[in-house]
Amino acid sequence: MVYLVLFISAFISATLIPFGSEALLIYDIKEGYNIYFLVFFATLGNSLGSILNYFLGLKGEEFLIKKNLLKEKSILKSKSYFDKYGSICILFSWVPIIGDPLTFIAGVLKFNLKLFILLVVIAKFSRYLFIALLLY
Repeated sequence: MVYLVLFISAFISATLIPFGSEALLIYDIKEGYNIYFLVFFATLGNSLGSILNYFLGLKGEEFLIKKNLLKEKSILKSKSYFDKYGSICILFSWVPIIGDPLTFIAGVLKFNLKLFILLVVIAKFSRYLFIALLLY
């Protein structure tokens, strides 16, 4: 049950809903739960939450343009910049506040999905591993 709660917490914290999962991870590590499972489930949940953001951005683009909240011209301009630096940007998807919108924007700009998933998993895993190693 502990791992499921951590998974859900990590998933929610990766969406555009402001929430955090690090405190729960730290608590679970201090309680002596299996650190490998904790890091795995936190990474899995957080990565899947970022993938949800990506698909919300991918499918929400039409809505945003239709409601005049986003201009197609600015999307094309941003896309060229994101294509050039997007890979580096995605590695910052773990950063609080800016990371979640980055994953949403990646979807709007139709960033390569396979590369997106790889970079997000690397970023999320690195953050949780770092926290775990600090406490271990």
